[in-house]
Amino acid sequence: MVSSTQPPQPNWSDPQYYFSRELSWIEFNARVLHEAMDERTPLLERLKFAAIFSSNLDEFFMVRVAGIKRQVQAQVDRRSLDGRTPQEQLEAICQKLLPLVAKQHQHVQSVLRPQLASHGVFLLDYAALNQAQQRHLREYFEERIFPVLTPLAVDPGHPFPHISNLSLNLAVVVRSPEGTSHFARLKVPSSLPRFVLLPLELQRRKQTPVWMGVPIEQIVAHNLDKLFPGMEVVACHVFRVTRNADLEVQEDEADDLLQAIEQELRKRRFAGSVVRLEVHESMPDEIRQTLMAEMGLSNADVYPVVGLLGGRDLMALVDLPLPHLKDAPWKPVSHPRLRRLMESEYSTDEDFFALIRKQDLLVHHPFQSFSSSVQAFLQRAAQDPDVLTIKMTLYRTSGDSPIVDALIDAAENGKQVAVLVELKARFDEENNIQWARKLEQVGVHVVYGLVGLKTHTKLMLVVRQEGDRLRRYVHIGTGNYNPKTARLYTDLGLLTCREDLGADVTELFNALTGYSRQKNYRKLLVAPTNLRDRLLDLIHREREIARAGRHARIVTKMNALVDPPLIGALYEASQAGVQIDLIVRGICCLRPGLAGVSDRIRVISIVGRFLEHSRIFYFHNDGAEDVYIGSADWMPRNLDRRVEAVTPVDDRAIAKDLQEILGILLADNRQAWELQPDGSYRQRHPASPDAVQSAQQILMDMARQS
Repeated sequence: MVSSTQPPQPNWSDPQYYFSRELSWIEFNARVLHEAMDERTPLLERLKFAAIFSSNLDEFFMVRVAGIKRQVQAQVDRRSLDGRTPQEQLEAICQKLLPLVAKQHQHVQSVLRPQLASHGVFLLDYAALNQAQQRHLREYFEERIFPVLTPLAVDPGHPFPHISNLSLNLAVVVRSPEGTSHFARLKVPSSLPRFVLLPLELQRRKQTPVWMGVPIEQIVAHNLDKLFPGMEVVACHVFRVTRNADLEVQEDEADDLLQAIEQELRKRRFAGSVVRLEVHESMPDEIRQTLMAEMGLSNADVYPVVGLLGGRDLMALVDLPLPHLKDAPWKPVSHPRLRRLMESEYSTDEDFFALIRKQDLLVHHPFQSFSSSVQAFLQRAAQDPDVLTIKMTLYRTSGDSPIVDALIDAAENGKQVAVLVELKARFDEENNIQWARKLEQVGVHVVYGLVGLKTHTKLMLVVRQEGDRLRRYVHIGTGNYNPKTARLYTDLGLLTCREDLGADVTELFNALTGYSRQKNYRKLLVAPTNLRDRLLDLIHREREIARAGRHARIVTKMNALVDPPLIGALYEASQAGVQIDLIVRGICCLRPGLAGVSDRIRVISIVGRFLEHSRIFYFHNDGAEDVYIGSADWMPRNLDRRVEAVTPVDDRAIAKDLQEILGILLADNRQAWELQPDGSYRQRHPASPDAVQSAQQILMDMARQS
């Protein structure tokens, strides 16, 4: 028995118990970069991960670094969880990122480009081209590029021009016949392809190339004489700017939220302050200092690179027709129960609803098909004459969304359709505005959520007339209603017609669309209403079971763990004897393995071909196991500033399936990384090639065999 006399609890606000959120995110992106360097990963997949690394960094600077810089400028002493001031955070970020960025660019230049060339993919430098190739690109420049270029002089009569966010630019120094030097800025047009393909007749190599091209900025740089006739081009160097792109909408002062978001989007491209300057390492210090002075930057804001700036553009090469350099194609399979439904002699709209009435249905994407499950359910509901109402939340969806088309069909078929479109979904605001307007035009009731809160929950409610009663069918998911990301992200969705969940979801939609201030729900855990409190209750229950000397266990899967109250509760549970396994893909501020504090807590992260996005929470509960899924990570923003929904899984067979998924993930030794007490991650390695256990591969195999 564990002693009932408990020592005084530590002060869980002490920085020693936490990792920095920002540095933890950088550790995650380092794991992404590792996939770009892992020889076990197919070559074009490695190129994809290199591009994702760059894209992730762009967003990190536009949002996270920009926010910390605002705190520094406003002289806000808001400490990070690990006790750093905003200025100290910026210094730590720079110190951590500089070698990581150098590592990435060096790897792309020295490893990936030569390996691509060995497979017939030649991303060439202009200076290495022969005369015929350069002559062709000179003509291409004159016909396609030159007309859209606008060189901008910088002198007393021409102020330093505005540099748009994420744009590629050339800093050009020219000399007049009188010997006077002048500085000019030239923007590389983003409307043209980043990599310009050479014609087949000029692709001469010992082996037949699959693709051969040149970065557009090099074509511009080697033909500057056309832009500055009569002047000597002395120097030309590439640079790229990242600006603050986080929207600052005063929702409580906006008469029309949609218009307010549109105005902020116009500002995003041009108005945000510069937070990062990327330059080619060959840029002389004099030019670098000029750019820094004009944009109000310090040395810590400058990131010199050896290769291509804007590495996210490498994604354009990933789709080349070289299947042997990619992961084996994966086509999601239909859920076994749905497959039998589609193959049955009778395939009517009622069958789908009857299947859900018979038993709850759990779908696991991308292993099981989104289109034949969630999408098909909505499409059938849109056509079913007995369906009266459809309500759903849209946080992100695809550009050619069959989800939006189904909602339009439902409205045109006379059903009452209400959709909450979250206009503040970061970097999807413009798309969501378009969907909102398209839906409104056909009579869909469109709302934009609650002031001060993002609606992040993934909910669908279908109300159907069945005889003399109304029945509610519900989908509660962990991922967006987006057919494209459903093939790339691992997510879960529960389809059910349980009365208590249907009533809860109805009341939550009333809170989202009307003036309801619902506080109590039968089953749902809802943020910001009761989610944190209920999670704390569940953790504390395991703690008390352990203190009573009985087996206690917690297993959770999420994208990020930041919330101090929940971290403190996990520490207390560990101290009491609860065995805790946390599967946290990205940011984790909890420190595992601290003697007497978290030595019963293990944290792993899985980074593989699919983005781990599902959230599962398991509590042993003295044998009466509780399992939950939902949209919320354990972060203050999710628990306090977003509308989230987490549902218990009452079907015991489905609960066992979720436990099996957790067990498979915990046993991974191919893509799993273990978080160490010092904040670093150590990748697991199988004892032998025959002992490899890749969770994502196992789940694909299981789906295929089902």
